[in-house]
Amino acid sequence: MDKPLPLLPLFRPWMPEWLVKVVLFSVLLPGLVLFFLPLANTNAAAGYYGSEPADIQFAVALFYSGYAGFYALERRFFQYLATKEYFIVITLLQLAVAYGCYQTQDLYVLFPLRFVQGILFASAVNLSLAFMFTRLRSERAREISFSVFFGMLICALPFNNLVTADLIDSFNFNAVYKGVIFSYVPGLLALLVSMNNIRLDVHFPLRRLDWQSFALYSIVLVLLGYIAIYGQEYYWLADLRIRRSVLAILGLGGLYVLRQRSLKRPYTALAIFRIRNYKIGLLLLFILYLCRFAGGITNGFFATVLRLDPMHVSYLNLLNLAGLVVGVVVAAALTLQQVRIRFIWLAGFGLLLGFHVVMFFLFDTQANEDTFYGPLFVQGLGIGLVMVPTIVFAIASVPVALGPSAAGICLAVRYMGYCASVALLNFFELLEKGRHYSAFQDVLTRTNPVVRHTLDAQAGRLLAHGLAPDRSGKAAAKLLVAAVNGQSQIRYAMDYYELMAWLLVGTLLLVGLLPYLNRTVVYLKSSRLVPA
Repeated sequence: MDKPLPLLPLFRPWMPEWLVKVVLFSVLLPGLVLFFLPLANTNAAAGYYGSEPADIQFAVALFYSGYAGFYALERRFFQYLATKEYFIVITLLQLAVAYGCYQTQDLYVLFPLRFVQGILFASAVNLSLAFMFTRLRSERAREISFSVFFGMLICALPFNNLVTADLIDSFNFNAVYKGVIFSYVPGLLALLVSMNNIRLDVHFPLRRLDWQSFALYSIVLVLLGYIAIYGQEYYWLADLRIRRSVLAILGLGGLYVLRQRSLKRPYTALAIFRIRNYKIGLLLLFILYLCRFAGGITNGFFATVLRLDPMHVSYLNLLNLAGLVVGVVVAAALTLQQVRIRFIWLAGFGLLLGFHVVMFFLFDTQANEDTFYGPLFVQGLGIGLVMVPTIVFAIASVPVALGPSAAGICLAVRYMGYCASVALLNFFELLEKGRHYSAFQDVLTRTNPVVRHTLDAQAGRLLAHGLAPDRSGKAAAKLLVAAVNGQSQIRYAMDYYELMAWLLVGTLLLVGLLPYLNRTVVYLKSSRLVPA
């Protein structure tokens, strides 16, 4: 086992180790909130910036691509700067960029700031977790720390919905950035007071930085997000911008691979792709992230069809949050008990399949809120069960020396899973929803006796409630259009959930039929292993 790096000498002698970890996590928390912050209320964010919801999705993708792209290069900066100095510089830069996001309403300013936020978040994550993980001598402690970090990460979206719903409803969207700015202050003050000004590693000058690989890798990731998010809106390859992006990905991606093969110390060690279990872990991680963001359709159904306000939607998501926490805790316990990974996957993906099948039948124009408590909890439980064991399984399946590259690719696959889920959501919303709306329009004509009867009955009810006779007919027509929109929303949600259900059926068959997973357990081989 690798010799762990000292942690407490970095901090004042009077600080116990648990308090040190609290300080480190206080530095991480604002960045976790910023990660999916624009998705806390997509419509409010789009209205504030005068943009489309796709632009808000792209702002999240830019943060994610900056995080994934800078992960490998960040280690050089960690070795260049003293630890306290590095912590303070990163925190001040995060605070400054958050202030820039608070001040701007221009998307062309916001987009690069979001990418820089992702870069700084990568630095904060690697630095904080490096010192926590390298102190952990036992597999039990490392597994618990993995679970805590990834549990916080997958809880970020429902947590953001809860804490920002009332704030966004009462103020402009940028008020949430003001809250984030103030949340950096306690962590910064704690660092200034508690840390010693010492250096634990040898000072390495910033020479021969592989910024070329970073640039190629990051551009490819950004373009993947651009194509996934805007592709359906621009009709994919029919649009020149999408065609150029695809060609750029192929050219830059090929150049990146050739460069890694020629470097003595590659940015990404391509040898990891020759390991069978690692590739299986990446595939299941990608499928998990496709299913994870299906909650966006559920929230859209709550808001559009059931007419719930953002606060009530956030309260419903508390059940999902509770499921996530329980799932992560149970997964950590099962992993520590050396339970075979196949059983954990079958349980987790089975719960996700149950959620999608049940929700398929629950989509309706009317429903009670308590109907969805169980399914939302089950979805969170399934994601929590699968998330941490899958990442640990993938990273632990490679030799220790390849761990950083394996962690970096896991991060990139999670990013691609997010992009693919957004692409599917946009496809079903823009194309399938429009197809269902057109099908309804073909039937709902004024010559249809059922439609005429419905319009007359609706107009009569409006007249009975005091609406003027000359306006009741128009109001009844508007109500019919609203009902058609609600039905289109339900139909496209059902189509998406049906697709996810079949995907999960295939996943369960894959896991169940892979013979060499029958005796596979997950364990961490090195205390140097740092998650991405």
